[in-house]
Amino acid sequence: MTSDDMTAFFQLHRDLPREGPGEAADVAWATALADIAPTARMADVACGPGGDIPALLEAAPQGHVTALDKTAHFVKEARTRWQADPRVTLLRADMAAIHNEYDFIWCAGAVYFMGVTEALTAWRRALRPGGVIAFSEACWFSDSPSPRATQQWQHYSAMTDADGIAARVTAAGYETIATRRLSDAAWEGYYTPIDARIASLRPGADAAFAAVLDQAEEEAACWRAHRDEFGYLLSLVRPLPRSGSAGR
Repeated sequence: MTSDDMTAFFQLHRDLPREGPGEAADVAWATALADIAPTARMADVACGPGGDIPALLEAAPQGHVTALDKTAHFVKEARTRWQADPRVTLLRADMAAIHNEYDFIWCAGAVYFMGVTEALTAWRRALRPGGVIAFSEACWFSDSPSPRATQQWQHYSAMTDADGIAARVTAAGYETIATRRLSDAAWEGYYTPIDARIASLRPGADAAFAAVLDQAEEEAACWRAHRDEFGYLLSLVRPLPRSGSAGR
């Protein structure tokens, strides 16, 4: 992004509760299936403003969340909410280089920055024995998506279907424990606040910023019209033992 693009992005997204679709029920589903301990050490990778931290702490109330994001603005927002809680550490850090070890790694809608196989491969060394990873990834739910949906996702050439995501998990040396589609509520939890922000920013917007608002508006409208064709698939995965080793 150019500096002007970044300025427009943050003007639109400032103080939003989330930076992508999701809901507390997604975290609850994944942590329940993973059977994480109340004292689990967890990483929230590419955490944005920290929208999933409450659900992670609900799942492991005596545990600890290390939440990290590369964008200083988001880390600052999350720190204002969580700096007083000793169970949370906020870091400005690159998701490609996770340090320490965790029982559970959570990544909502951000593995596309690295690629599913690449992210899982890099994060394997950050998993404790028995640790698992949950991530959501854009996914086609139709073999013949509409031209409008295809246009909306043309920038993401790696987008695939559920089988394609599973193949990338396997290529990283993991197995898929379970998957589920993000619900309509998860998407509306992201888009409804953006709708309100667009409406508040529209009056007085210059041509360049109006185009940014138009693009954001079309993104939400496209999902609402074609939600049966695409969405996010949440996958819970764990590493398979390496050949000749009983460990991770």
